[in-house]
Amino acid sequence: MYVGRFVVVGPEVGAYRVSSRSFPNREITAREDALTVGPTDDAPETDNPYVAYNCLRVVDTPTGQTVAFGNGSQVDPIAEKLELGYPARDALAECLLALDYEKDDYDTPRIAATIDDDGEALIGTVRKDALLVETVEEPTLVATYEKDTPEVFDFEAADAADAATTAYDLEFEHAVCAAGVVRTDDGFETAIENGDSD
Repeated sequence: MYVGRFVVVGPEVGAYRVSSRSFPNREITAREDALTVGPTDDAPETDNPYVAYNCLRVVDTPTGQTVAFGNGSQVDPIAEKLELGYPARDALAECLLALDYEKDDYDTPRIAATIDDDGEALIGTVRKDALLVETVEEPTLVATYEKDTPEVFDFEAADAADAATTAYDLEFEHAVCAAGVVRTDDGFETAIENGDSD
């Protein structure tokens, strides 16, 4: 089954995976304050605005740290609102609503999730027909296609690297790259899985 890009989030663990039929030549790289999806060196040039973006950011908020992750440019304004002290629910809802679904040939939903250092986890999506933001108590998945409503999903990981690899290895079609994050006593740990291009 092809579900496109997806996030999985729970109170302790999260992951984001790029699955793509159209733009498979991408990888995730670590920057100073973000994990960024972008084209590989051998990728054909494109002017598609949805190919490169920060997919995960850990930010300091007035009450601690929160991680935000998702499938597009909404991750940055969500992270910025969290830094300003917005509740995660408000940051997700406002940014998803403002940016709306992607205006591509498929009306691709935007998806995003947050976890704070107290273990509160939220998941959200904006589709052509709905805006959904939910608090989750157990791992929950939302994808851009087929599974575009949040649903409880069996997902366990020992650490961030395991989360990234587990997401990458899920039997959804056209895996490209993945990011994993876990909440630890020392903050958030992140990891990248770029498949064969490691």
